Amino acid sequence: MLRDRYKVILQTEWHGERADAMVALHARRSADSIKAYRTSHKGRLAVVLTGTDLYRDLPDSIEAADSLRIADRLVVLQDDALRLLSRRDRNRTDVIFQSAERAALRKKPRGRLDCVAVGHLRDEKDPRTLFAAWSSLLPADTPIFMRHIGAPLDEALAREAKAAARDPRYRYDGALPHAATRNAIARAHVLVHPSIAEGGANVIVEAIVSGTPVIASRISGNVGMLGNDYPGYFYPRDAKGLAKCLVRALEDPAYLRALRSACARRRALFAPAREKRAINALVAGLLGGAA
Repeated sequence: MLRDRYKVILQTEWHGERADAMVALHARRSADSIKAYRTSHKGRLAVVLTGTDLYRDLPDSIEAADSLRIADRLVVLQDDALRLLSRRDRNRTDVIFQSAERAALRKKPRGRLDCVAVGHLRDEKDPRTLFAAWSSLLPADTPIFMRHIGAPLDEALAREAKAAARDPRYRYDGALPHAATRNAIARAHVLVHPSIAEGGANVIVEAIVSGTPVIASRISGNVGMLGNDYPGYFYPRDAKGLAKCLVRALEDPAYLRALRSACARRRALFAPAREKRAINALVAGLLGGAA
């Protein structure tokens, strides 16, 4: 989104090359690069709070706090994140929603509810809430099916996913290529997103632009993407609440329509052209010019 105007150097850490501006992702993980750039360059600096830095590291991490203190601009990925920043920090923060290209709308099968969850097996994504819903909470004869996509980063969670697959309605696919994942999202009736910590999940964006509504945990990162009054929330780690939402989505067509309508109202936020304008305006501002 910047390469048609700027020379972009993309690195996991800064190696000292001359640069007119830096956009650093994650306040704690990029802290060394942020500090080195600030002390050796006159260029301006933006720090993007991508998730765990905002919701887990601050305010206890000295490195993360220092990154915010010395940054010229801050970026968050959804608008509820502003609530967690100090007034001083909010005044120099841009909200830039991530985007995704729209996918062709897919016809969904009737008489069943096909769900998809996308997220690597790690605690922040809370796959155990999925396991519990399918293992013991959804009525055995209810046609609610889950396709779970994500790499098995945690061995214990991988074993639990395999155990959950004893219910034929739950299927764990492991990691899939991006195109196959987007296709699975487009084919599902709902995306289930049970995270307990999230900066602004791009998978929610991909679902909304594919015409697939979302059932998600009510955490800041999801509320900032879907809106405070979104009807498809359950409480974090509340498998019973998730199961209740799923059964309602299967049995109540009006509820599923309400989810679709609420997602459609947010769709314009996630347009690539909008994100590109925002990112170019951010960098132009760092360089002291007009977007």
